[in-house]
Amino acid sequence: MIPNWRPLQDELAVWEQHRLSLPLWWRDDDAISATPQLDRLIALSDTLGVPVHLAVIPKTCDTSLVARVDSSTLIPVVHGWAHLNHAPKQEKKSEFRMHRSMPTIIGDARQGLDRLQELYGDRLAPMFVPPWNRIAPEVVAELPALGYRILSTATPRATPTAAPGLQQVNTHLDPIDWHGTRGLVPPERLIDTATALLRDRREGRSDNSEPFGILTHHLVHDDAIWAFTHDLLHLLLDGPGVPWVATNEIRRPE
Repeated sequence: MIPNWRPLQDELAVWEQHRLSLPLWWRDDDAISATPQLDRLIALSDTLGVPVHLAVIPKTCDTSLVARVDSSTLIPVVHGWAHLNHAPKQEKKSEFRMHRSMPTIIGDARQGLDRLQELYGDRLAPMFVPPWNRIAPEVVAELPALGYRILSTATPRATPTAAPGLQQVNTHLDPIDWHGTRGLVPPERLIDTATALLRDRREGRSDNSEPFGILTHHLVHDDAIWAFTHDLLHLLLDGPGVPWVATNEIRRPE
């Protein structure tokens, strides 16, 4: 069944009428090695002409991924440290909330940046992506001193900065039905959500200077998720979408 893109197309037409532009970015999580799925992600990125910010798990990243990233337009970013859940059973999963000592948590965030900078050098963007998009405010406040310049979680940001010296750039639409089929969320629901998010930006209820983020997880995609991701990004880029790319400036404390 072909999705009904009309609601989103109509909203994008209004953007065009008002000569508005939509900063657009793409984040893909949980990379650790080179795989056929990663090759498919790279091919899709190349076809669309929009780079993917690849959230790499530092502890388990292997050299095959380093080599594949080096031969692509992927932009590696830091995805926590080990992608391990430290939350009690009754709480939602998290790696960087206050379930351990602060020195241990900060040490993991530091190790993540250090290891990926060693592996990727100047290709690495100083973005911290906490697993499950959850992080304690106390940890956020410490990230700039470690060298991070961007924090990325989910949903429209409340403010442009998460802490002094730390830009907030979130993701907004994830096509995977994590709590149900683990396949594609019903397309009409995704289209309605995207339309509402863009309308909020156009009408000033949310910040349109924040890049609009599409979140994917290449390792678990089925064909329907790949197809929807392609069609959504193509539609946005054919309209007001302008690709946004994180800079790779890592400023270490004196």
